[in-house]
Amino acid sequence: MSHALLQAWTKTLRRHGRRRAVVEAANGESCTFDELEARAQAWLTRHASAPRRLAGCAVVFAAPNGIGWLEIFLALMHAGAVAVPLDAAEPATTQRRMAEALRAGFWWDGAQLVPLPRARRFRDANICFIKLTSGTTGAPRPLVFTAVQLLADERQVCGTMGLRASDLNYASIPLGHSYGLGNLTLPLVVRGVPLVVGAAPLPHAIAVDFAHWRPTVFPSVPAVWRALAAADVAAEALQSLRRAISAGAPLPPEVARDFAARFGRRVHGFYGSSETGGIAYDRSGDATLAGSVGTALRGVRLTLARGERLRVRSAAVFTQGNRRPGEWTPPDRVTRDARGRLVLLGRRGSTVKIAGRRVNLVEIATRLRQLGGVRDAWVTASGGPEPMLAAAVASERGAAELRAALQADTPPWKIPKRWRVMPEFPLTARGKTDTAALHAQLLGPRD
Repeated sequence: MSHALLQAWTKTLRRHGRRRAVVEAANGESCTFDELEARAQAWLTRHASAPRRLAGCAVVFAAPNGIGWLEIFLALMHAGAVAVPLDAAEPATTQRRMAEALRAGFWWDGAQLVPLPRARRFRDANICFIKLTSGTTGAPRPLVFTAVQLLADERQVCGTMGLRASDLNYASIPLGHSYGLGNLTLPLVVRGVPLVVGAAPLPHAIAVDFAHWRPTVFPSVPAVWRALAAADVAAEALQSLRRAISAGAPLPPEVARDFAARFGRRVHGFYGSSETGGIAYDRSGDATLAGSVGTALRGVRLTLARGERLRVRSAAVFTQGNRRPGEWTPPDRVTRDARGRLVLLGRRGSTVKIAGRRVNLVEIATRLRQLGGVRDAWVTASGGPEPMLAAAVASERGAAELRAALQADTPPWKIPKRWRVMPEFPLTARGKTDTAALHAQLLGPRD
């Protein structure tokens, strides 16, 4: 028997089969829902001589956003395999190493399915997807999801945001990342919300795509909203946009305000995690202007726990390997504002002791962002018995000038000792700030 996600896709084909499902803005290639299904079946025929061998096996693949990614994903669903997408930028050697560490049955090397030794086979036919956390140790943690859990996330996200088949989703975040999965891939598969895959995550390229294809929903990350607000792009460039969504990191209120003033559209904050799917959403766009991420999605129950922690309960929370199935406590510290909206305070462990005094790294980064000419800031601390504060800042102002500006109202022990000032922060393939790269620049060997 096929799992629930494949059944949902079958219903989508009946309802929307002849409608356009995906278009790639870079080359204009497009396909209908029926054509996407045909391509998935053709992929399976070409690359799996015995599709039943894939059933219950994890299949690791890396592909850029586009029709090709979706045809692989759908083909694996039809075969009863467990899809494990990686970032397309991962080198082939890394892909294979990760596949073997996961005890995957197969690795798609871009040309063929490569069988792997010591494969694990999942007995539950409803298990269909493995998310990989970003992993701070260099060894991402696998999170096993069932079709029922993915469908619950889709229902909660789309139901709260009001996404519908008449929308056109603009895809610039990776389709297989938790954010892209819930906001782009699953709405297409389950609800028939079509995609236009962006040519490049750059302001002028985005403006050209919007002028030509007129998407209505755009989930993205703070770096993109910041770049759009600062770019010399015409105010009417995003006229078709009815829902701008920001996640992946807190969106600075000043960026939300600048974007709204420039384009006449509010950015709606969205908060989630790989373990839980979507958690909270700013329905009106007011919360993001005030530095909040809104309130719980439909079907999600939130409880503030000891230590400024948040307990999340919903049908979308992963269960396999979870000591409390259906419940998860993310590592973020949170509070609620006067209107009951969630405010993110930074990750647990963001408080360090400097010279015997407790210092909150997020507080210092926030203060730096408030300085004129500072686009972004990130603060960390070195290890050892005498930790030292270090700050990376995206600005044209010099380190000495920034240090002097802090001294006006900041105690000496809260002023970073090491500085790295740059025009823009490096980004990961998922569009987030590459904190590993910043950490290496700040606390690695000095030039």
